[in-house]
This record gives sequence, C-alpha cells and structure tokens, in this order.
Amino acid sequence: MSRPPPPSAAPRSANGGFVLVAVLWMVAALATLASIYAIYATNAAAGSHVSDDWLQAELSIRAGVELAAYQVLGFPEPARPTHGRFAATVGRSRVAVEYRTETARIDLNAAPKDLLVGLFRAVGARDSAAQTYAERVIGWRTKVEPNADNPEARAYASAGQAYRPRQAPFEDTLELALVLGLPQPLVEHALRLVTVFSGRARVDVVSADPMTLAALPGMTPDVLHAVLTARAKTPDDGRALLSLLGPARDGATTDPSKAMRTNIRVDLDDGRRIAAEVVFQLRDGGDEPFDILYWRDDIDGPWEAS
Repeated sequence: MSRPPPPSAAPRSANGGFVLVAVLWMVAALATLASIYAIYATNAAAGSHVSDDWLQAELSIRAGVELAAYQVLGFPEPARPTHGRFAATVGRSRVAVEYRTETARIDLNAAPKDLLVGLFRAVGARDSAAQTYAERVIGWRTKVEPNADNPEARAYASAGQAYRPRQAPFEDTLELALVLGLPQPLVEHALRLVTVFSGRARVDVVSADPMTLAALPGMTPDVLHAVLTARAKTPDDGRALLSLLGPARDGATTDPSKAMRTNIRVDLDDGRRIAAEVVFQLRDGGDEPFDILYWRDDIDGPWEAS
C-alpha cells in the first residue's frame, strides 16, 4: 500500500512562499510592538514612582509644618518657644524640622532706617553705602500720593531702569534685588537675614542669627560676644539677654511674631532627599490653627538661594 510522501517532500507553491514571508513580517512587527510596549511600561512605572515620591514628599512637608505649629501651640502664649527642632517618621520618609520665629529676621517693611543701615553694614557694606542702601529700601516701600513730587521714581528713570519702585510694602524678600543700586552679592548675603512676614520693627534677641544681632543699632563686638555667650548658657532667658544689650536694646525684643519659618528635610526610603522652606502664621482662633504664607521646595529641582 502506497503512502503519501512526507510533508517535506511536497512541492512548494508560490502562494505558500508568500504566506511564509507574510507570517515572518507579522512576527517581526509584533516583536517591535512588544519592545515599544516594554519601553512604555518601564517609563510609566518610573513616572509612577516619581509621582509617588512627589506625593510622599508633599505630605511629609505638610506634616512637618503641622507638627511644628502644634509644638508651639502646645504652650500658653507667653511661654511659647521661639525656635526648636525635631524629627519624625511620616509614611516611608524621615522628616527633620527646624522652626524659628520670623522676628529673628529683619522685616523689610517695618525696620527703621538705623536697623536697615546695620543690616547692610553686617553684610559688608561701608557706612556711607549702607546709609544709601537703607534710604533706597525705604524709598521702595514708601507710598507716594498721586500727583505728588516723586524723586524716587525719577531716580529709577534716570538710571535707565525699565520699572518704577513699588512704593508700597515689599511682597517678597526677592524684591530686594530690584532696589536701585544694591549690589547683587550684597543682596544674596542679606536675603537670609530678612523677611516680609514678622511685621515687627525689632529683632528677637533669643533666636536671631548672630549676624542679625550684629545689625542692631549700637551693637559692638564685645556686647555681641557677651550676648551670645549668655544665650548659650541660658537660651530662654530673654530678659537677661536684653539687659546685656546696652544701647542696642532699642532694636531688640523678646516678643515673637506669630509667623514662624520652618526648614524641612525629607529623606525618602529610596535615598532621595528633598528640602523645603515654609512660613506659617498662627491663628488666634477658628477651625485651622495656622495659615501658610510662603512655601518653596526642591521636589521638581533645586531652588535658587534666598
């Protein structure tokens, strides 16, 4: 009994060759699509992880601000701390927080001329230049009545500036860079010593930076050394610190602002580190214990120094 030839012995037709080529093209196309999908899936997973980091970081920053506010509010008002630090675990991150009253900084809208002069001296300006810079700051923030003579605006126009002075309160400390005649390096040094949120004409002697204390009118190196030494021993004895200031006492206070600045570091469990700076203001009542006045972070990339 004869048997049919094996399949390999069957003659190939032109149509069969065409089908084989078509199948091979389809396999190649599917392989390409699979590669594209694999890249898409990888990128989507990475994007999801970045989004998850962003969400965790924002929640951690907010938690740091809330914990700082509650640490301050946990004391009766006369005994509230003007500064402090703590660490906490929030979800999959570790949060380190430092907070300080905004009265530790010099308020660009409230500081008198002699304190502004002291500020510019403290960051390296000579006396005559410091006087001029202080006058320019006051000129920037001082309102001028409509149709009144405006020499400050004329000075900006004469200098070829494309803008006029605000002649209203500073809204942001970064406006200091727009004040006529202030050198950029000096502005960069001054920014970490100033604020627009305290509303106080004086500086908190308990928590101010040494360079901020050096700006107090009447301050001398010997007095500054004595104050810093005493503060290291008894950091919360504001009355004793005021007594050491002598003539510089007129520019100092122990009455903190309700505005507090927090510097927050978030360490995520994947090794990423995120920094934030948030200013909040305590409320006297209501459902919310505080309002956020200012927020910046480097979740999306590094920020410029201020």
